[in-house]
Amino acid sequence: MAFAITQTCCNDASCVAVCPVNCIHPTPDEPDFGSTEMLYVDPRTCIDCGACADACPVDAIFPVDLLTGPLQAYAGINADYYTDRAVDVFDAASPNFHAWGQPVFSRTIPSDFPALDVAVVGTGPAGMYAVEDLLLHTSSRVTLIDRLPVAGGLVRYGVAPDHPSTKKIGEVFARFHHHPRLRLRLGVEVGRDVTVEELAARHDAVIYAVGASSARGLGIPGEDLAGSVPATKVVAWYNGHPDVAAGEIDLSAERVVVVGNGNVALDVARILTADPRTLAGTSISPEALARLESSKVREVVLLGRRGPDAAACTRPELLALIGQEDVELVVDAHDARVTETIDAAGPGEKAALLQGIRRETVDWCAPPRPDGRRRIVFRFHSAPAEVLGDSEVRGLRVTGAAGATEIATGQVVRAVGYRGTPLPGLPFDEDTGTIPNSAGRVADRPGTYVVGWIKRGPSGGIGTNRECARETVTTLLDDVIAGKLPRRARRSRRARAGLRLS
Repeated sequence: MAFAITQTCCNDASCVAVCPVNCIHPTPDEPDFGSTEMLYVDPRTCIDCGACADACPVDAIFPVDLLTGPLQAYAGINADYYTDRAVDVFDAASPNFHAWGQPVFSRTIPSDFPALDVAVVGTGPAGMYAVEDLLLHTSSRVTLIDRLPVAGGLVRYGVAPDHPSTKKIGEVFARFHHHPRLRLRLGVEVGRDVTVEELAARHDAVIYAVGASSARGLGIPGEDLAGSVPATKVVAWYNGHPDVAAGEIDLSAERVVVVGNGNVALDVARILTADPRTLAGTSISPEALARLESSKVREVVLLGRRGPDAAACTRPELLALIGQEDVELVVDAHDARVTETIDAAGPGEKAALLQGIRRETVDWCAPPRPDGRRRIVFRFHSAPAEVLGDSEVRGLRVTGAAGATEIATGQVVRAVGYRGTPLPGLPFDEDTGTIPNSAGRVADRPGTYVVGWIKRGPSGGIGTNRECARETVTTLLDDVIAGKLPRRARRSRRARAGLRLS
């Protein structure tokens, strides 16, 4: 019986590397890698060895015959990926066997390559993949820095607490915290405790993996009213981020409108409507859990500018939301295009997942249903135009083909994307929210590099950072070999330990 990859796939391709028959695709050297929502096992070729399941850092791979509940759909999802794809062959007797290509060695490190002193700023996935590459493939000494008192970055403070399998990748990263060539410095902020210039002077190279921690704005009137908050703050709140106090998220409104329908928007909707008992024992902040127990939220509206075929969430996240049993899902049938698109969707299309959901033309002036049952409403083809209210939110005006509609609400959550923030001492592109770079090399800053969202913008999941980090580290190594790094005064390790970072 074949194995199948399921919802929590992190796309870091650990499974690809161990598969003896090359049956997991797309691989990092294929064009689709990084653009698909997950990786897929070809059931025709899988030999049921289980190597992929052992290697998976997020427990996303299971034998098909052991899939239960909503996960059963992934047997078909994996198989469907290969329906219209040609299969490489090298044995005419085995037409479904995937051929391995010739090995490619993209790096050549000379035997006299020096032992570098490298600082990595940021303990999230991007930074940790860079750390892993440096420690495993060079003799570098790494100083790992984070402004927060707890390591983990996006894994610790960005992954929803009801996704414990996804958070498990943090255990893989944490093993490097105790590596003999790594020093971990927490609670150290660049720009406050140490400058970019000081880091550059003390290390042969510095890699910044500071992510994209701020939120994009809507650019509409009223979005700064009390009760209008970015999703970044809500996510930080339920994950116990030290920058967000327990009382900063108000749960007194019966209806919450989430602008956006990407994965983060779905996370927020799921957490706000969850039975608090199902979150007990997870990594959710105890203070957030206590507030959820007294929450008055009964309805969360997921607002999308475009139709159900263009929802920003991934199929696995939407499938997981639909699989919940304690929350009612509704599609607002205010626009005929919505129902037409859902009905016309074919197997494998995102909109097809909504075909079994009840449809209703919602009266947005009325309060949520009186029976108190929690529900999530999908409203498509609606663009936010104005957050209504004097000193605090009382509604949201949206526009669509039928004109303007006012949705009565006391809370608006803006989930329209993340954005990088400037780092004192480094260049910054205001248009893209990134530090300008070429393959990770910061422009006009020899020895300075970036990785992750601050390098490429807020796109891609956890596993995308592995290839991103590999590119940046390769650029760094090439610069060392070419003699492009600035000469630095060598200090003893004991002397460096006595600097301000200690």
